[in-house]
Amino acid sequence: MNNALKWKLIAGFLLVFMAGGATGVFVTMAIGHHLMLAAHSGGAAQMMKNRLRWQLRLTDEQMSKIGPIIDRAGTQLETIRGDTGRNVREVINQAHHDIAAYLTPQQQQRLQQMEQRRQRWMQQHHGGWHRNPTPPAPQAPPQS
Repeated sequence: MNNALKWKLIAGFLLVFMAGGATGVFVTMAIGHHLMLAAHSGGAAQMMKNRLRWQLRLTDEQMSKIGPIIDRAGTQLETIRGDTGRNVREVINQAHHDIAAYLTPQQQQRLQQMEQRRQRWMQQHHGGWHRNPTPPAPQAPPQS
């Protein structure tokens, strides 16, 4: 086997290895994204049921008895998740409002643009579940 053929084989194997790795990353990210969205869209209870059924080897009779408990827990978890999201947004909005008092008008404009980008990103990636009123406009910096 000559050197040129040997290097071509090595390069081919490396390309196949890298393509497999990239495919694995893509598939993992797609599945992970799907599972995260399912948990955010009311699928938490169903995911809990599936996991418990599989890990505990539950019978249909047991599932029918614990199903309402899991549904209630799923509803409570969704409520907690929504409340937490609202609290996080309120803290961020308040921090932006407080920070704006120390910024120049140009910096305040950039801060508003940052907030708009964050809101667009949330809208695109979370389907609008975060809908909240527009944060308060930044105040003018204190006069010295």
